[in-house]
Amino acid sequence: MKELFFGRKQEIKILNKALQSDHAELIAVIGRRRVGKTFLIRSAYKGKIDFEMTGIQKGTLQEQLQHFTNRLNFHIKPVLPYAVPSNWLEAFQMLTIYFDHLDSKEKIVFFFDELPWIATKRSGFLKAFGVFWNTWASQNNVVIVICGSAASWMIQKVVRDKGGLHNRITRRIELSPFDLAETKAYLKAKKYNFDHYQIIQLYMAMGGIPHYLKEIEGGQSAAQNIDRIFFSKSGFLKEEFDLLYPALFENAETHIKIIKILAEKWKGLTRKELIKAGKFPNGGTLTKTIEELVHAGFIAPFYTFGKKKNGLHYRLIDEYSIFYLKFLHNKRLEERGMWKKFSQTQTYKIWTGFAFENICLKHLAQIKKALNISGVYTETSIYRKTGNKEHSGVQIDLLIDRNDHIINLLELKFYNTDFIVSKSYAKELSQKMEIFRQQTKTKKQLFWTLLTTFGLEKNEHSLGLLDQTLTMDVLFEEETED
Repeated sequence: MKELFFGRKQEIKILNKALQSDHAELIAVIGRRRVGKTFLIRSAYKGKIDFEMTGIQKGTLQEQLQHFTNRLNFHIKPVLPYAVPSNWLEAFQMLTIYFDHLDSKEKIVFFFDELPWIATKRSGFLKAFGVFWNTWASQNNVVIVICGSAASWMIQKVVRDKGGLHNRITRRIELSPFDLAETKAYLKAKKYNFDHYQIIQLYMAMGGIPHYLKEIEGGQSAAQNIDRIFFSKSGFLKEEFDLLYPALFENAETHIKIIKILAEKWKGLTRKELIKAGKFPNGGTLTKTIEELVHAGFIAPFYTFGKKKNGLHYRLIDEYSIFYLKFLHNKRLEERGMWKKFSQTQTYKIWTGFAFENICLKHLAQIKKALNISGVYTETSIYRKTGNKEHSGVQIDLLIDRNDHIINLLELKFYNTDFIVSKSYAKELSQKMEIFRQQTKTKKQLFWTLLTTFGLEKNEHSLGLLDQTLTMDVLFEEETED
């Protein structure tokens, strides 16, 4: 069945503008594995790509050059096949000679996919590519798209290059996973009628990665889809974790170790806490690894309220990695129906709460829109205070500090029915607010805001306590374009 191309409206606009511009364009497309980078380029430039090459993972220089020659022969179809060049300078000279004589009024389009696999150490690719761009491509009617899943490599080696490619990128696309609105529209385009509760359950397990979402089948519940995709013998995502990080990072052992540590610490860790937990050396290598994981979208930094310098927490936000490490890693999965068994456990209950929090943190624009504060300057943070003899510890899931002298304190709750505020929970929230006010000495108005799946069943304990209640439906609002 033909794969469905969906969404990516802003990215398509960028690519089309490049085709229509009156100067050469060098476009960097960055995004994690399986997010749809290659599919986007091929769909947007269908029938217009004059030369395309995808790097060979762990390929030698000779293998990459052979592959380049094969692709050149395929696209050009010369009378006599080209011989394999001895280096990348010769390879790009071959492109220059052929396309310099090509009489075309439309832009010539080159597409180099998985660039980090081509431009390995001592390959000479980036230097030769810089010469090619500066001496010929930049002077001609050309669009060159370079693409790579190793986001940090693309940024450090290409976008921030200090050599021949310095400041040469004309357009940059950072391709993100689908948000909930895009996921809903994608599934609807496939004629699958899932309600918001079902979609959120699917999203909590696999995120908005298009290549994962295409495994979903209609006519099955979220639980049935999850059971088949993750736990059956041929489950598509059963072993993805072992392939994911080595494909993105060199020497991925440290990256994986950090991911596994954070998977056990729902609320995240500071750098100091991470060093202690993993017994990592405190130096540039760890900094680089953390930055790579942030650029790739696996972890995210969150500030603790009032502590911008020392209060930075790193939290695992990749839905698939969290799900895999909680329910598949080192588990004996002997039969279908495992997900139903897991859903009866305390681990499942804790996971749903954490996964729902992550989804909310990724949809802050939608939450602000629902609070009618999209035009107000805000800063988001978390709050974590260790207990002492005087009071118990306090954790607040999300704070939105507003420039109109208000702070929204958010409670994020995943339930399969309307949320009910108990007497003890009401007391807990009141104490949290009071401790927060005392510890931070804030003079701003504090509002408790509840964001839950189906809403609130009002009772005597909720009245006067919760200032606003939002449902999961607000998370499915489309972001407005600038």
